[in-house]
Amino acid sequence: MIPRRLLPLIFCSSLAASTTGVWEMSTYKDFIAGTFTNVSLSREGRLLAGPEMKTVFASEQPLVWSLARGADGAVYLGTGHQGRVYRVDRGGKSALFWEATEPEVFALAAGPDGDLYAGTSPDGKIYKIDSKGSATEFFNPHAKYIWSLVFASDGTLFAGTGDRGKIFRADRSGKGELYFDSKQGHVTSLALDAKGNLLAGTDPNGILYRVTGKEKAFVLYDSSLPEIRTIEVARDGTIYAAAMGGAASKAMQAGGLTAGGVETLTTPIVQSITVTASKQQGGAALPKPQPEAPKPPAPAPAATALAATPVVSYAGAQKSALLRIGPDNTVETLWSSNEENIYALLPQTEGLLFSTDDHGRIYRLDANRQVTLVAQAGEEETTRLAAGAGDGVLAVTSNLGKLYRMGETPAAEGRYEAPVRDTGTVSRWGRLSWKAQTPPGTSIEFSTRSGNSSRPDQTWSEWSPPLRNSEGDPVASPNARYIQWRARLRGAEGRTPVLENVSLAYLSQNSAPVIKSITVTPGQAAPGKSASPAAATPAAPTTADFSITVTDTGATSMSTNPGTATTAIGRGAGQSQATSISWQAEDADGDKLAAKVYFRGEGENEWKLIKDNIAESYLMLDDDALADGVYQVKVVVSDSPSNPPGMAREAEQISAPFLVDNTPPAVRSTAAERAGDRATVKFEARDAASMLRRAEYSLDAGPWIPVYPDDGILDSKSESFTIPLEKLKPGEHLITLRVFDSAGNAGRGKAIVR
Repeated sequence: MIPRRLLPLIFCSSLAASTTGVWEMSTYKDFIAGTFTNVSLSREGRLLAGPEMKTVFASEQPLVWSLARGADGAVYLGTGHQGRVYRVDRGGKSALFWEATEPEVFALAAGPDGDLYAGTSPDGKIYKIDSKGSATEFFNPHAKYIWSLVFASDGTLFAGTGDRGKIFRADRSGKGELYFDSKQGHVTSLALDAKGNLLAGTDPNGILYRVTGKEKAFVLYDSSLPEIRTIEVARDGTIYAAAMGGAASKAMQAGGLTAGGVETLTTPIVQSITVTASKQQGGAALPKPQPEAPKPPAPAPAATALAATPVVSYAGAQKSALLRIGPDNTVETLWSSNEENIYALLPQTEGLLFSTDDHGRIYRLDANRQVTLVAQAGEEETTRLAAGAGDGVLAVTSNLGKLYRMGETPAAEGRYEAPVRDTGTVSRWGRLSWKAQTPPGTSIEFSTRSGNSSRPDQTWSEWSPPLRNSEGDPVASPNARYIQWRARLRGAEGRTPVLENVSLAYLSQNSAPVIKSITVTPGQAAPGKSASPAAATPAAPTTADFSITVTDTGATSMSTNPGTATTAIGRGAGQSQATSISWQAEDADGDKLAAKVYFRGEGENEWKLIKDNIAESYLMLDDDALADGVYQVKVVVSDSPSNPPGMAREAEQISAPFLVDNTPPAVRSTAAERAGDRATVKFEARDAASMLRRAEYSLDAGPWIPVYPDDGILDSKSESFTIPLEKLKPGEHLITLRVFDSAGNAGRGKAIVR
């Protein structure tokens, strides 16, 4: 029976065992990744029925840049890239009202005379449009872009322009003049404060000005973000502003200004100035490099102010910020995000609404600084918000350009779709359960669907029948890698259910482990015998073959022998050697692994077990355990420690052939001839297992001298050697021949010459 003296090496710890997975959603961060239809999300991570978003008008245009409400309650929408203005009356009836010769209508304002004023771009003008849609040129500022329009109480019209960042003033007759040069690239937004002073937001250094007269301005705030996107003023005089981080300009260029024949701006965006919220500065800003064009500003001011409390923010690089400037000019950040750009603001009695470019979301910031996701339009961005004249809030979107009306009370029914869950492999579904508050008359029901593509498509299953048991209903969707659930929230008489958390259990298909490599390392010194502790550590995996050279002192040195078919393993003089067997194995599920190691000799049919249930990733086998010859080992790795019987999986791999050679070559003298002071000695050397690799001789225990075989090349298991000796002294002489095989074993033979 073959000995099995095994020497375990370093222990490799495994990951925790795979168990039933649970997909749980319970926080704001969890739920915000989903899709909302008439559903709101509180900052505490609670889903509830939200206001209904009704489509009032679909413009069939990709972008709606501007919005204005006429004295009769009609809504006017300015679009791109065909320069159209649409009129939507209070009953929802819509019609094309006017079409400009320029492709973009970035700014609209309802005049005190009842007419509509439109600013067109690029190289546009300000037009006056009467109630019948007939337009005349009102004022030409000779600017490339007209971003914003606002009327003062005396009927004066102010226009914010780019790409030279100037504000123009025009009287009722259309006579205009330069009012203020900001030395910025663009004046992106305009509004009037409580005292009738002009407020102006700019790009690219994000400066908010208060302009009190011709060429008289005071810097209210110098933002660390490049663009002051929109400005709104509450009834108590509090100023709200949205700053954003340069993405608007690029988005506009990608989505607007490069299309429809409109030229692209080439002036670069410069890095913004970073200042503290308390920074005050008088006068106009110094000239700075010009930016790419930003997107258009937000609509006119509205209602009420919010008290100062701690900021709501997100970690990471800031992308946009909601600012509050108090009557004493103090500035605080109410909300910031590194993921969403703020496009529009609307102060209300109960708080502040603001909209973003993430699925057209609309948020509410209440007096306690609690942020609620109120609604999601489902379009790319919500660009304008306006009070709905007693019938809710109007919201304008882009990509596609639509007008929505958001109701004031919760919808009768809302729907929420969770993000798709990737379980990593095909999984079996367990139960779906949830925790919710359901006031009388309200209800929540769930459905699921599954598939094997990362996005739901026609290959996915249909939505399952409703699940109504909050304690846990079995999921009926087919086994698959991906799954998604949706919830329907039904309210009653103004009451709404509140969904707090959802859990879905699943068991992933057990993945088989993978063996990445097997390494059989040449003769290691066996620990506990003549080796140091360091010698017990297995050598790093290699693709080279090795021979071992034994020096006169018995020490070993290793050199590569490329081109050989096997790896030779042997023993140096005076040392106990071991065969190191190591492997690298992984399990995608993180299961604990156990291994079995087998061997098989050349010409043998069956694998013989060396050891099983090995938690380590390598073994050392004493060379005495195997006779000389060519062998292979097979490693079988199983995840059985982490899986019940019948579900465990395994993988196996067979090593490259390797040679065990512990027997030195046999060396014998065959002839010795002498003639005077000259002699010739002949030897034969033979090895049963491996090729002969080196030979040397010594005369009378003197230094070793290399010698080649008679055929000139050491390339076989058997060689003959002839050693010529000259100028020998009289007497008896000892000639020793030492021959090494591929494993470093040394055989010796001697001859006596008298």
